[in-house]
Amino acid sequence: MAISLGMNRRAFVAAGVGLLAAPMILKETAVMAASGDKTKMDATTQPQFNQFKLGSFKFTVVKDGGVVGEKPNETFGTDQTPETVQALLARNFLPSDKFVNTFAPFVVDTGSDVILVDTGFGEGGRAKGNGQLAAGLKAAGYSTDDITVVALTHMHGDHIGGLMEGGKPAFAKARYVAGKAEYDFWTDKARQGTPAEGGHKAVLANVVPLAEKMTFIGEGDTVASGITAMLATGHTPGHMIFNIESDGKRLIATGDTANHYILSLQNPTWEVRFDMDKAQAAATRKKVFDMIATDKVPFLGYHMPFPSVGYAEVYESGYRFVPKTYQFDL
Repeated sequence: MAISLGMNRRAFVAAGVGLLAAPMILKETAVMAASGDKTKMDATTQPQFNQFKLGSFKFTVVKDGGVVGEKPNETFGTDQTPETVQALLARNFLPSDKFVNTFAPFVVDTGSDVILVDTGFGEGGRAKGNGQLAAGLKAAGYSTDDITVVALTHMHGDHIGGLMEGGKPAFAKARYVAGKAEYDFWTDKARQGTPAEGGHKAVLANVVPLAEKMTFIGEGDTVASGITAMLATGHTPGHMIFNIESDGKRLIATGDTANHYILSLQNPTWEVRFDMDKAQAAATRKKVFDMIATDKVPFLGYHMPFPSVGYAEVYESGYRFVPKTYQFDL
C-alpha cells in the first residue's frame, strides 16, 4: 500500500523546537560522556516528542522516560544461553551487559477526537525521571484536557500509571476504551497471592476508578473513527493492538507485542520474561510482524527506540527494524 505523507504546521514547529534544543542535548551528552556518568540516562532532561502525519491524522509520540537494564539475557531470550543472547547483541553493535528500555505513549489527532494510546508511568515514575507524558504533551501544544479518548493496549503499570494524577483522573474530559478480557483478568480477586498481585493492585488504583466512563472492547471493535482493535494476546491475557487508517494510509500500534528492536524482532520465538504466556506471545509476534512486513505498513511499538516508529522487513528467521527517518515529513 502506497503511503502519502506530509508535514503539518505543528510538525514543522516541533522540528524547530528540536533544533533549538539540540545544543542543550549535545551539552548534556558531552558532560555524560566526559564524566562517565550513566545514571543520567534514567532521567529525561526535557520533554521529548515527535510529530508526523499519516493521511489526515496527526500523530504525537511522547517519550515518557527510559531506563537502563542490566543483564539483557535475564529479560530477553530467557530460554537461550546467555552467550547466545550476548552474541546477537554484539552482532548488532549493542553492549551485551546492558540494554535501554524507553516508553512511548502517543496521541492521534483525527480532527474530531484527540486519542491518547497508553499513559506511561504517571506521577509514580517521576522520581526516576519517567512519567513525562503530561510535560511532553504540553511541549507539543496539547493539554491533558484536550484528550477526548484514552485507549489502553493492556494494563501493565507503565501503560496505566498516568491515568490518575493526585488521586483524580489525569484526563478529566476523556472517555476510556480498554479490553474486556484484560480488565476482567486484572480485576479478578484470584490475582491476590500470585505474581500478578502487584498488577492487580495497580489496576484497582488506576483503572477501576474510571470504569464508569470506560467502554470495554474486543477483537474488531472500534476505538474511534479510523481505529480498530485487534487481539494480540500472550504478553498479557487481553493485550490488544490498534489498526489505524486515514485516507487510505495505515499504521499498526503494536503495544508490547515486541519489547526490543533486536532481541524480540530478530528472534521472535525467544521467550521474554514479562510475557505471561510465552508460547502465545511468540506466536502473536510472528503473526503480527508477518502482517506488518507483508503489507509494508509502518508500526509504532511502545518500547521501540524513540520515536518508536518504523517498519519491519523479513530478516533471516525474524524481522529487521527499520526506523523512520524523513519519509513522514515529505
